[in-house]
Amino acid sequence: MLDKIKEAIDEIRPGLQSHGGDIELVGVTEDNIVQVRLRGACAGCPGAAMTLKNGVERIIKEKVPEVKGIENLL
Repeated sequence: MLDKIKEAIDEIRPGLQSHGGDIELVGVTEDNIVQVRLRGACAGCPGAAMTLKNGVERIIKEKVPEVKGIENLL
């Protein structure tokens, strides 16, 4: 499962980087919550919560249905 999550994040990363940001996979909890850390411009962006929910979470859940959600660690 972790490899699939990494692949999904690698697909997401170029879009974030094109806006001066990035994403780091921190880990996955026992209850299948993916923990990430937004970096660069994404870290302080007012739209970060929307990006996580509507972009990152949606794409990861499509690729890895076992994932229950996404959590941004600050």
